[in-house]
Amino acid sequence: EVQLVESGGGLVQAGGSLRLSCAASGFTFDDSAIGWFRQAPGKEREGISCISSSDGSTYYTDSVKGRFTISSDNAKNTVYLQMNSLKPEDTAVYYCAPGFYCSGPSSYGMDYWGKGTLVTVSS
Repeated sequence: EVQLVESGGGLVQAGGSLRLSCAASGFTFDDSAIGWFRQAPGKEREGISCISSSDGSTYYTDSVKGRFTISSDNAKNTVYLQMNSLKPEDTAVYYCAPGFYCSGPSSYGMDYWGKGTLVTVSS
């Protein structure tokens, strides 16, 4: 059974930092890609960053490039998203999702989702 557990969200002031974690199980982590997605109130879910666990390639959407860093600890089957210089427009529920590969900043090919973790950035 595929399981994804996101954690690390919270309330932070603009300019602050958070580190999200995604603990994954139930699939071959080393051969997969993991993507971080977010959904802001009233908006569609968007892929913001993806990492290929096999070779470490990383991808970011333009709005987070230079501020967010995705990383992977294959020994722990965990992917992290370090978020710096947070802005109010980063407020959203953040999800991780596995895929067969990264398609730009989105993981692609599987349809498994965690419950998400809420990030709220105050101005």
